[in-house]
Amino acid sequence: MDRSANLDTEELKMTREQYILATQQNSLPRTEHPQFYPVGIYGWRKRCLYFFVLLLLVTMIVNLAMTIWILKVMNFTVDGMGNLRVTKKGIRLEGISEFLLPLYVKEIHSRKDSPLVLQSDRNVTVNARNHMGQLTGQLTVGTEGAVFGHSVETPHIRAEPSQDLKLESPTRSLVMEAPRGVQVNAAAGDLKATCRKELHLQSTEGEIFLNADTIRLGNLPVGSFSSSSSSSSSSSSSPSSSAPRQTIYELCVCPSGKLYLSPAGASSTCQSSSNICLWS
Repeated sequence: MDRSANLDTEELKMTREQYILATQQNSLPRTEHPQFYPVGIYGWRKRCLYFFVLLLLVTMIVNLAMTIWILKVMNFTVDGMGNLRVTKKGIRLEGISEFLLPLYVKEIHSRKDSPLVLQSDRNVTVNARNHMGQLTGQLTVGTEGAVFGHSVETPHIRAEPSQDLKLESPTRSLVMEAPRGVQVNAAAGDLKATCRKELHLQSTEGEIFLNADTIRLGNLPVGSFSSSSSSSSSSSSSPSSSAPRQTIYELCVCPSGKLYLSPAGASSTCQSSSNICLWS
């Protein structure tokens, strides 16, 4: 009995609630046109967004145009940039180039049948260093010519047309060596060798051969010859001052190898006891 009563009471409550809900829905005013609320960006926010989008588009177009212009001016290609080409053997540079910083390369050579020109407002210096960074060779080309810091090995040295060739060592010696000989030739001029002290011509195994139409030895000392058994006296005067009437002289050689002149006579007038030989 109690259970059935409880069920009836719950059904009655549910019926009452349904009635109240139906009454409230019927009492609400109904509108013919539903209201819509706008969702999004409007007003000055929308104008600012369009402005920034337009500014970004203009910036992209300007950057693209500048990139194309730089590629066109610098002549960028797949192989390199401008006169600089990247090949399988290295870098190929054509035309005139200017280097503001030191250049470290393994090999530099020009195109076939074209010279390699290095220009500088002052000097051009080429240094050679070993694996420890020590200087082993240096070549400096300036207004006075080429200056070598160490020995030079070359098959040919020549000057420009109508210019003199000068080999000079201001503070050290100048040595020319070759296993098969050193040849100095002046085809249309004189060959002159001067020194401050002594000029040595030495052949260790062969001979010194002088071949010319005329061989002159100037400023040789002249010794006076006496027909007596006494030793001859010598002087350092020239042939014209010591014997003005003497025109023929004999070339004498001292045991030390020194040359001097002696007045020619019927027989040889050379004497090893001459003061020229004794004081040589």
